[in-house]
Amino acid sequence: MNRLDEQYQSLLQDIIDFGADKQDRTGTGTKSIFGYMIHHNMRNGFPLLTTKKVAFKTMATELVWFLRGDTNIKYLVDNNCHIWDGDAYKNYLKKHKDDLIGCTIVLSNGVSAEIKAQHNVNRNVLITTKGRINIEGDDTIKILNDTLTQEEFINKIKTDDEFANKWGELGPVYGKQWRDWSTMGRGQEMNGMFTIEKNMKMNSIDQIQNLINDLKTNPDSRRLMVTAWNPSDLPNQVLPPCHYGFQIYTRELSMEERWKIANLTPNMSEFDYCNRLCDEYNVPKRAISLMWNQRSCDVPLGIPMNIASYGLLLMMIADEVNMIPEELIGNLGDCHIYLNQMEGVKEQIGREPFELPTVHVRDGIHCSSVNDVILENYQSHSKIYFPLSN
Repeated sequence: MNRLDEQYQSLLQDIIDFGADKQDRTGTGTKSIFGYMIHHNMRNGFPLLTTKKVAFKTMATELVWFLRGDTNIKYLVDNNCHIWDGDAYKNYLKKHKDDLIGCTIVLSNGVSAEIKAQHNVNRNVLITTKGRINIEGDDTIKILNDTLTQEEFINKIKTDDEFANKWGELGPVYGKQWRDWSTMGRGQEMNGMFTIEKNMKMNSIDQIQNLINDLKTNPDSRRLMVTAWNPSDLPNQVLPPCHYGFQIYTRELSMEERWKIANLTPNMSEFDYCNRLCDEYNVPKRAISLMWNQRSCDVPLGIPMNIASYGLLLMMIADEVNMIPEELIGNLGDCHIYLNQMEGVKEQIGREPFELPTVHVRDGIHCSSVNDVILENYQSHSKIYFPLSN
């Protein structure tokens, strides 16, 4: 039974019925509610919405990119995943604008104009530039005929490694925080009542690997958590994390549950035999659940991908530690619909859900590409175009 699409449609309807009109950083405007929880039992199918077509390979590619610890969009672009294109291009334009503030432009008609603020700089201005910019207080002369359109920018990321290394970097976003959280460590020695600090050095914390180790050695721990919200790194990120952390919970499976997984139907006289058989064939002994927290939720466009992404992450972790995926829970904060998405939202609310598909994963968290993730029996309604507001 597909309760997932029904919950999602209810969330859309609640925002329409009860949402507050709010402004946002993009200037688009939203309807928004605060606080919503989505529950899905993974045994009912893979959580990929069916009331519109969801780009499964795009979602899986982004998750593999997170798990690689990568923060440069080149891997994404090379694998036809364009989720982060707009953020990278916006960062590129902003830095170009920052370079121009305080400059004097000599236009093609010979008229000079000083750039005093970022909003004075756009592609039209740069195109009209004859070629020279005199920087006040500096003898440097820049030639400005190379500001790229987004399409040109992405193509250059794909074809020019040096350009990609410089402009494809998004800062310390998800992959960095998950796999290489940096912290300043100190060697210490005691001197009477006081601690003397010495040998300052940077330490790296691989939160994902630590999580896997803890699941194998202490699966009942209440500290099975990964966070992407690192306040010291926020200023250096093109976009602060929207989904900022997740927690894992496991429980022991009953013998009856293990027998069912092994497709055994024993009577009590076969109890010991069936238990030994389950152990011999490495039948999982635990169920594993995941709950993620998200501060900002673009419900029409982003949340379908987030639900599927954390469902896939749960499956990858379960495969890595030989457990059975059980509950997927999303704690959603600011749930909003952009005003330019309303028409598509109303269409999706009226659609009847299909049955959920199934997914198989290979190599746990070490999946090297989407080829290690197999989607089967996915039936959905047609794609709905929702504008992305960067």
